[in-house]
Amino acid sequence: MTAAPTDDPFVAHRGLLFTVAYEMLGSAADAEDVLQESWLRWAGADRSQVRDARAYLVRIVTRQALNRLRSLSRSREEYVGEWLPEPLLTSPDVAEDVELAESVSIAMLTVLETLAPTERAVFVLREVFEMPYGEIAEAVGKSPASVRQIARRAREHVAARRPRVPVSRSEQQAVMERFLAALRTGELGELLEVMAPDVVVIADGGGQVRAVTAPVHGAEVVAELLSRASRTTGTLDATPVWLNGAPAGRLTLDGEPTALSAVVEDGRITRIYVMRNPRKLTRLDEPARLTR
Repeated sequence: MTAAPTDDPFVAHRGLLFTVAYEMLGSAADAEDVLQESWLRWAGADRSQVRDARAYLVRIVTRQALNRLRSLSRSREEYVGEWLPEPLLTSPDVAEDVELAESVSIAMLTVLETLAPTERAVFVLREVFEMPYGEIAEAVGKSPASVRQIARRAREHVAARRPRVPVSRSEQQAVMERFLAALRTGELGELLEVMAPDVVVIADGGGQVRAVTAPVHGAEVVAELLSRASRTTGTLDATPVWLNGAPAGRLTLDGEPTALSAVVEDGRITRIYVMRNPRKLTRLDEPARLTR
């Protein structure tokens, strides 16, 4: 007798599997492709030989995501301008799992992009999903001893690049709301007040829409850039939303949708991510299911 779809472990763990693939790839579209490929392998597997369906499925998804990540490396090197992750609409509930929210944040996914594919896989599986080294070793095709070394190296790499000061969600939400209000008015003084002096803006237009193609540094330069965009647009639509487990903004610039995420430290914004590539803005209407 065939099991009902809801009894299938793949269906039961789909949220987890999508989260693993998304954190490894930074792209929901590629993560969905990986899940399709993984489903085909799961459908053809001898289930009688599978002792732990969850671990088995994570292993399949990890291998497929690694293959996809390696094949994407060249296209990302040739990408027009800065490459940023694909933002996902999330419910505020995701933020309640602090570690999950941090791991899927735009800031963290951008840092993970600087890791080699295997390092990224090991970091995600160990630090986010707390998988045993033995299971990770099977997933990435390395010895447990090698995986331990890779995990340590990846941890050090990420620690040197992630925000050092933890910020409560309430503080981040308050700062983001102030920032969005300043964007609506375009007042330089208000923008300067909410941004740190060494703030950095990184934008991703993918060559599809207008966006700065290199990081912009310094509060005065950034404030002028944002103020000019606000004046050019006229009435700037800036709506608070939750993206990737954190307070963020959904904007309309030059008639085009824009997602905005930020890093907050000491009550001010230190880094701003502006996602404008329309191919990456298709997941902003329905909350994504992200789980551990």
